[in-house]
Amino acid sequence: MDHAASGSAPSSSLSGATCPVDHGALKAAAPSSADKCPVDHSTRSSLMSWFTSGSTDTPEAHSSSQNTSARTGGPPLPTEREVSSIPRVDGSNWVYPSESQFFAAMARKNHNPQAPDMKVIVPIHNAVNERAWAEVKKWEAGQGGEKCGGVKLVSFKGRPSERTPKARWKMLLGYSAPFDRHDWIVDRCGTRMRYVIDFYAGRSPNSQVPSFYLDVRPALDNWEGVRMRAERFWERWVGSMWNSNSRPTPSAKTNT
Repeated sequence: MDHAASGSAPSSSLSGATCPVDHGALKAAAPSSADKCPVDHSTRSSLMSWFTSGSTDTPEAHSSSQNTSARTGGPPLPTEREVSSIPRVDGSNWVYPSESQFFAAMARKNHNPQAPDMKVIVPIHNAVNERAWAEVKKWEAGQGGEKCGGVKLVSFKGRPSERTPKARWKMLLGYSAPFDRHDWIVDRCGTRMRYVIDFYAGRSPNSQVPSFYLDVRPALDNWEGVRMRAERFWERWVGSMWNSNSRPTPSAKTNT
């Protein structure tokens, strides 16, 4: 699956819930205060890697709440978890990790998390994934999933070290590399579709606040994905050119 060529969806930006830190400078200065984001994107740490399912009554939830107070030297981090809008095939919805779980997971991976940062990075993580799902639903609109109650997320996998063909091509053109890549498997009434998501970090022209840009598209590993991408390309480029060329030319004014 690629972040692919001309038939891809337009990049979706997320700047309303952003992290106020320059991720390019993380190597030079480790985050230490509540206004910094503890995710080290230079190591391609995946925001989605902490996206979990199930209830709060899990061994991980209990162990993380018990251990974070000792690791942080302060009060335990919150263990409440937010239920996402992303449906699962079993009829429930995917559940995001708590601040306590997020901190524990990052500590296990030696990312040197800071407890005060969790109240910033966890909402960002959740908002980015909600945006990714919204983009998937745009692709799936009118494809038949409505017949069985809508498409559902079956599974996901982070592949940050594997560049898609589109990402490699954009890098050759001078664009920054995506800081992460995910593959999401979506169920459409029994048909499984794979989606590729490239995550980019950037800045708005008139702001120092970073934004996240998501490039979401069906994989080109089956004819259905090829068809969807071809239709999107036609609608966006050929259709727009056809419409502009078919507009009537305003008649010239004549003096009477």
